[in-house]
Amino acid sequence: MTSPHHDADALQACRQLIRHGSHSFFLSSLLLPRRVALPATALYAFCRVADDMIDGAASDGSGGGDAAVATLRARLDAIYAGRPGAHDEDRALAEVVERFGLPRAMPDALLEGLAWDAAERRYDSLSELYDYAARVAGCVGAMMTLIMGTSDARAVARACDLGVAMQLTNIARDVGEDARMGRLYLPRDWFAEAGMDADAWLADPRPDARVAAMTRRLLGYAQILYARSEAGVRLLPLGCRPGIRAARLIYADIGRQVARAGYDNVSTRAVVPMPRKLALLGKALLSVPLGESDAEQDALAWPPLSETRYLLEDIESVPHKHRIEWLVDLFAALHRDRDLPRGPVR
Repeated sequence: MTSPHHDADALQACRQLIRHGSHSFFLSSLLLPRRVALPATALYAFCRVADDMIDGAASDGSGGGDAAVATLRARLDAIYAGRPGAHDEDRALAEVVERFGLPRAMPDALLEGLAWDAAERRYDSLSELYDYAARVAGCVGAMMTLIMGTSDARAVARACDLGVAMQLTNIARDVGEDARMGRLYLPRDWFAEAGMDADAWLADPRPDARVAAMTRRLLGYAQILYARSEAGVRLLPLGCRPGIRAARLIYADIGRQVARAGYDNVSTRAVVPMPRKLALLGKALLSVPLGESDAEQDALAWPPLSETRYLLEDIESVPHKHRIEWLVDLFAALHRDRDLPRGPVR
């Protein structure tokens, strides 16, 4: 295992990567307790780098997607063996994996989804799209829940809902951008229902009222999952709730920006302006979920999406948070005087 000094450098590098590469998560992390923001940043940094590797292989036309996936699998093998390579995000994630007991199936799910990107997998139905979203985003929600110290299967199920909702929102925003990379995530059976040839549109992506209608439909499903996720926030430690709620509000607002553009996601890309993001951070702070209503109790009882159910299989094996409290002290000591996300320390 790397020394504490190197771990500190790795975490700082991860934070800089996320600050410039994942703006919505970075802003939301400002509302998380430092004991959660630090390991969460390591997790997001690895996910960001992995995604960029696959996208880079696709955009440069080298056909190196399979090689990139193989490289990522080897790096994950080393992380779980406790012998991470020189990459900052690998060293930082190795600490998180060891101390928080993240089941290997969760990051493996991420790499499987990225492998689907590399293979230009087709998604014929909404369920198949959920399978993809479960892997590239639902698993991140599950891992975040464990990092926050909650292994309640109900909370993890709702975190997976939130991750899938966020991914559906990303897809709705990026339809045009993805199409220009040769990728299509909108279910192909929706194109058939609209009387469109999906491959013909993908070869020449242009704004189309029928594609706009599909985008609106997809965002409707995302909204259902956002609503489902709300109940799970109340099962998280109180100090974590504003940050997670902020992420939920900011991502949902991306969908609203898409709607404001008339669901045209081919000639334009929706962006949530910074003043709006800051306003949503304030809203998250002022609307921290506390008690549970009867409706929310019912929502907690809902089973996980069938596509995310497998992510919950190893939850019982995850160690309880109190077994790793020393890591909290280590991170706090290493970063007390550094420029890190400042949230309430609990």
